[in-house]
Amino acid sequence: MKQIPAISEAEHQVMKVIWKKNPINASEIINALTEKTEWKPKTVKTLLNRLLTKGAVGYEKTGREYNYYPVIEEADFVKVESRNFIKRMFGGAMKPMLVSMVENKDLTLDDIDELRKYIIEKDKGK
Repeated sequence: MKQIPAISEAEHQVMKVIWKKNPINASEIINALTEKTEWKPKTVKTLLNRLLTKGAVGYEKTGREYNYYPVIEEADFVKVESRNFIKRMFGGAMKPMLVSMVENKDLTLDDIDELRKYIIEKDKGK
């Protein structure tokens, strides 16, 4: 797995657009984000440049247009961010996180049943 750079919440919004459709040009990214946010085109371009500097996206120049593509996979990003969250909030332990979710009713009974089935299947695969 490629090294995943630290990505801010704003940069993550840009990445989501690029993961959804790639390659994608700057105008399409700007249009997608200005519909959802109050960002100006210059803000989006700044975020795009940060992501380029961090190595999260790459580009190909076609004529006068730059087409951007992700260098990191969304699944890899989610995996790293999830681990970081669990480390930061629960000292890296899954059990306290799950207990917290159950106690706060963040997990439905269907969610719990699905997790139970998943854990049983994973346990069988050992």
